[in-house]
Amino acid sequence: MTASAELDRLLHTGPFHAALRAAVSARGLSLDRLRARLVGRDLPVALSSLSDWQHGRRRPAGERSFAAVRALEEILGLPAESLVRLLPDPGTGPVGARRPRTGLDESRGALAELLDQLPGSRATHTVEVVSGQDKVTIDAQRRCREVWSRTAVRALADGVDRYVVRYFGDPGCHIERVRVAAVENCRLGRVLRHPDGVLVAELLFDQALAAGQTWVFEDRISDGTGAPSTEYAHGFRHHGEQHLMEVRFDPSTYPVDCHAFAQSALDDARHRTVELTLNRHRAVHLLAAGVDAGLLGIGWSWS
Repeated sequence: MTASAELDRLLHTGPFHAALRAAVSARGLSLDRLRARLVGRDLPVALSSLSDWQHGRRRPAGERSFAAVRALEEILGLPAESLVRLLPDPGTGPVGARRPRTGLDESRGALAELLDQLPGSRATHTVEVVSGQDKVTIDAQRRCREVWSRTAVRALADGVDRYVVRYFGDPGCHIERVRVAAVENCRLGRVLRHPDGVLVAELLFDQALAAGQTWVFEDRISDGTGAPSTEYAHGFRHHGEQHLMEVRFDPSTYPVDCHAFAQSALDDARHRTVELTLNRHRAVHLLAAGVDAGLLGIGWSWS
């Protein structure tokens, strides 16, 4: 991945400190010169603070610091609000309300209708995803045949005993024929489907976790319906989650133009981030870590 592609990805996915560090490196400015330019705008920031900001030791807080971040966007030649959107709102603290750029909005559309029927399904304050792995299989008809997932979560409060998976079928998907299987360390609870091709399913641990306890489980979604698939994406709802996604193609198919993409939210514009090369095993993968929130995915076309 080129430096410019990595910077573009970080500006859409975060975290803030990594995006700032990549922007400073791309611009070729020292922290001393950055500080001097901020002083020239009557926005003095200590060198130690600038260093802390770009290494994640602390984040800008308060309106004065946010004004300095906006000035840094101009100095570094970045789009307006591209760094600010990666930060919590001023004065909310580390657990306060976050800007839309740093969270997936699940309050609208078919997904919202399904989640509303599952109390606690949006409880990001009680459980967080530590790491995840998806393996997507594309069949000879170019359809998404299966998504196997392995997920590690950490309880943020006592009593966590389930996780809700989300699935969006390809256009034309027969969602009533899509099946969910609990593979390891869980069993299947309620499964809800929407005619628009969206599915949510509870995976029950059969054990209540204590705060700080981790749990690893596996599930599999079998589809094989709908139009030929041209993408797979993962939604990040938890800061710092690490995720590996791999797409494997049937040997009889010929995918071209494989690439990674990022979206800030479900309905936001998509940004192409890096080219991916199909390996000799007819697979491509994408590894992401330290993402604040949003969507990352793999896209391709058919020859």
